[in-house]
Amino acid sequence: MQTLSNPHRERSVTPEFLLRTRSSRSASLESFVESATWFAGLTAEEQARVQADAYERQYPAGGVACHRGDPADHWLAVIEGMAKVDTASACGRAITFAGVPAGSWFGEGAVLKREPRPYSVVAIKESRVAFVPRATFLWLLDRNPAFSRYVIDQLNARCGYYVGLVHNLRLHEAAARVAFCLAELFHQQLYPSTDRTLSLSQEEVGRLSGLSRQNTNRALRELADAGMLAIEYGSIQILDLEGMRQFAHIGD
Repeated sequence: MQTLSNPHRERSVTPEFLLRTRSSRSASLESFVESATWFAGLTAEEQARVQADAYERQYPAGGVACHRGDPADHWLAVIEGMAKVDTASACGRAITFAGVPAGSWFGEGAVLKREPRPYSVVAIKESRVAFVPRATFLWLLDRNPAFSRYVIDQLNARCGYYVGLVHNLRLHEAAARVAFCLAELFHQQLYPSTDRTLSLSQEEVGRLSGLSRQNTNRALRELADAGMLAIEYGSIQILDLEGMRQFAHIGD
């Protein structure tokens, strides 16, 4: 019997279940994996193993793909929809570390450290999430230099994001903080396929930027008045991404 990690809790999985799961996967999972920038650099054997081992699950808005404290047994990607990486304090205060748009691979740091996952992964809207087992991820890392380079670039980009985030949160006013957090969702290395219409509520934007709901609303209105974005019901449309990036770094 083979065991796969359930993003909610560990459980045993029978070969019959595996067969049903893999045969019911939509063809777009294979296409999604094949379209990843790192996939072309794999050998035929490596590509075959990834396609055989990867699987997907679908979550409604608010559904939890991974709980904080669970084993980090999978490398993850958002196939469709959008997820957030967040945590909550003992008193219930929630903090969102990052939004993860469709087309993005993430979670490599937790997989490498072999520690309990330090955050939850929650669907912001109905989403499909891909899972690559840790054993497969480490196997690729050990044998394929191109894949190793990709992972290094991912980790470096995340480090740069968090350094920039701390800098921005400490030195800039509300509108620049919001501009930074929204513009970073279009980081080419981390989020190569972000749609210009972001399914983020003002509350979620506030969590990303460390602002109250009132200050977030004021900042979004300021950016909208400057023609950088449009506020829609339940979403934000980015109109001037380059202008937003420049605004986020004014005074740096």
